[in-house]
Amino acid sequence: MTSYGAEARARFVPEPPKRAGRTPFERDRGRIVHSAALRRLSAKTQVLGPGFDDFVRNRLTHSQEVAQVARELGASLGCDPDIVDSAALAHDLGHPPFGHNGEVALDALAASCGGFEGNAQTLRLLTRLEAKTFGPDGASVGLNLTRGTLAACIKYPWRRGESPGGGAKFGVYEDDLPVYTWVRADAAPFVRPIEAQVMDLSDDIAYSVHDVEDGVVGGWFDLTDDLQLAQVCAVARDWYLPDADDARLGAALDRLQALPEWPTTRFDGSRRSLAAIKSLTSALIGRFAVAAQSATMQRWGDGPLVRFDADLEVPVATLDEITILKSIAAHHVMLADDRTANLVAQRDLLTALVAALLEREGRDLDTDLAADFATAPDDAARLRVAVDQVACLTDVSAPLWAQRLGL
Repeated sequence: MTSYGAEARARFVPEPPKRAGRTPFERDRGRIVHSAALRRLSAKTQVLGPGFDDFVRNRLTHSQEVAQVARELGASLGCDPDIVDSAALAHDLGHPPFGHNGEVALDALAASCGGFEGNAQTLRLLTRLEAKTFGPDGASVGLNLTRGTLAACIKYPWRRGESPGGGAKFGVYEDDLPVYTWVRADAAPFVRPIEAQVMDLSDDIAYSVHDVEDGVVGGWFDLTDDLQLAQVCAVARDWYLPDADDARLGAALDRLQALPEWPTTRFDGSRRSLAAIKSLTSALIGRFAVAAQSATMQRWGDGPLVRFDADLEVPVATLDEITILKSIAAHHVMLADDRTANLVAQRDLLTALVAALLEREGRDLDTDLAADFATAPDDAARLRVAVDQVACLTDVSAPLWAQRLGL
């Protein structure tokens, strides 16, 4: 922690340490681990929804795996391991029911109050909705994490419409700007600390590898089959790398298929085939993390590399390999016909829930959010509260709420 100054250890509302021997960043991680928002991730979609299969990941197990990758990669560069661990555990807290499909629905619903974005919702949870500490004015400041940890949690450090790359992602709603401005006080515009970059890459590594593992074990495709490269490359350009051509992405797949751990026999559910796919996931995670570590240290030195002292360097070849894996899972699982048929029904459910909560003037909201609704100054603020409520639900509880409200 000696590389982190007082500005990184500061909290929005100052508070004394409660137990000797714990760093501020260890306390941050403990607060996230014990949060209700983290527990809810166990019933939220990663790729396949809760209840589909006992093997596949949910948002909670995915977040735990991201945290493991981030902690080791961050520590190898000299980052405080608890900061990157916390950022990884928190990175999906703001995701609503039904994954990215739920984000699409809530963003459309929230157009008049600033839209919806899972990453902005994460910041809102950490600094407002997940109450632990209150300011002098009596308002919740959420978990009151340190500036260093909160900065690492902000994946997109800009407001809606300000993305330097022109994308739709953003990291803060207008009414959360005071704490966001405090977090970013020592940061240049659009620049992320290296801890946030480690979290982001670890997320890509984890879900590129594990979504493929889930797809194979779930029987959606097999790595010894024709993986339909042309279609997979089209998905890669549409979703991830617009400028990547088939030859470049095909070369990335060739490199991965040449690995000694790449399966040569079909997955059949036996212990031997389970061990083979697990061996592949371990090899891939190590390959990607070591490539980033080596490139970063070659560019910036041995470290410790913390905060805004360096950027994470990821070789283009590594990005291509991660992208081709993500695109294989997207093409064979997320875009499969029997998966897409249910997406409209999911969006309709969330739309109906928000409408019902507003029509019933907040009477059905959780107690804390009902208080927010009662003090909201206008329709836009009341809409934001209704969206906060629906975003807090899970794939399991959202249909139950709809049933209870007679939808």
